[in-house]
Amino acid sequence: MGITYSSVIGASREEVFAWHARPGALHRLIPPWQPMRAIAEASSLADGSAVLGLPGGLRWYAQHQPDEYDPPRRFVDQRVNGGWSTLPAAAAGPWRHVHEFSDAGNGRTRLTDTVHTPVPESLLRPTFAYRHRQLADDLAAHARARAAGMAPSVVAVTGASGLVGSALCAFLTTGGHRVLRLVRRAPVARDERRWDPEAPEPGLLEGIDAVVHLAGAPIAGRFTDAHKGAIRDSRVGPTRRLAEAAARADDGPDVFVSASAIGYYGHDRPGGILGEDAEPGADFLAGVVREWEDAARPATVGGVRTVQVRTGIVQSPLGGTLRLQRPLFTAGLGGRLGAGTQFLSWIDLDDLTDVYHRALYDAQLSGPVNAVAPGAVTAAEHADTLARVLHRPSWMPVPALGPRLLLGAQGARELALADQHVVPEVLTGREHRFRRPELEQCLRHQLGRHRGAGLHAVA
Repeated sequence: MGITYSSVIGASREEVFAWHARPGALHRLIPPWQPMRAIAEASSLADGSAVLGLPGGLRWYAQHQPDEYDPPRRFVDQRVNGGWSTLPAAAAGPWRHVHEFSDAGNGRTRLTDTVHTPVPESLLRPTFAYRHRQLADDLAAHARARAAGMAPSVVAVTGASGLVGSALCAFLTTGGHRVLRLVRRAPVARDERRWDPEAPEPGLLEGIDAVVHLAGAPIAGRFTDAHKGAIRDSRVGPTRRLAEAAARADDGPDVFVSASAIGYYGHDRPGGILGEDAEPGADFLAGVVREWEDAARPATVGGVRTVQVRTGIVQSPLGGTLRLQRPLFTAGLGGRLGAGTQFLSWIDLDDLTDVYHRALYDAQLSGPVNAVAPGAVTAAEHADTLARVLHRPSWMPVPALGPRLLLGAQGARELALADQHVVPEVLTGREHRFRRPELEQCLRHQLGRHRGAGLHAVA
């Protein structure tokens, strides 16, 4: 019972230990397929406590043990009781987690996680394979940024609580950067700053090195006039006003990175391969994206380097299409969407995080950047790959009528049944390194179905 899992990480022992002590580490280490979320991180690895949320309002409390804290060699946390909400977790038995860091030579670290628990090793192995892979990839990404000249920065982020924003904020803080979350309510934490999308305060972006603008109403839904108005109005006006604030700030950002979408190219582009220079489409979403990107122009005119991240279909069980597909495929009810021949341009959530990160430090990036994996797939190939990863059949095609019932005719055309073969020409030209360029590799990581999840070394 329990597990000992070890790997070699390509960073110094001091850096690997420090990463675990920074805000965001717990968020980065929790596998996305697990029904567990970080409620509160420990203020200290020496004697702090962390709170994890479980379904139904249940909680898991982890208390760090001060008598076993030995930086940068070791820290230990242990599950403790904290009221009725922790009793179901306690029924699984004790949990004591020892984190050990040893020098592996050549600036590398051997990280060993040992968990003393009645839970079988076979159930724990995918979790620790994920944790070690995520840690190694994050540290490698930060090392590349430092080599390119990125220093610790103050980054303001809108939409910080969303799928992309929460991943990006945790990634940045574990890398030693300070994140200021721009929120529309009254701030309740030191890392929050209030902004009014209709009338930003004059000093909103003072003291900020970079802005990442992710906020916008969800696009999924029936394309009624009200919904289409919310999609447009939550993006165009707020982006313009935030870009104007970036341009006029005396001690403001050097770079303004705004979310965008591959909807720019239109939904019906069969046979074409779409790089950043491809012509825009003529449908509703294409028009919104053009306006959205144009709204960032005040920052460019004001001398702020501006990047628009045209995002493909993000792969994560925490949101988007994969969140909807996973339970259907797990139940053996999955299949291709529509004819299955339409191209689906996708990106792993962590790769999208890396694209935003690169936009912050790579001075050669400006204008639109396609945030998609280099290997687009058809809808049928996506369904077959997901089924293979989950060891389930892919036999029940979803006819076009299904998306039309949920999204309406226009929503189904422009979202669920879009045919767009988009390629990351700008990133490829910059020799950008994707963590998971192949769909099966991505889905195995995101769903905990990685092959060979045993003792391993990461160079």
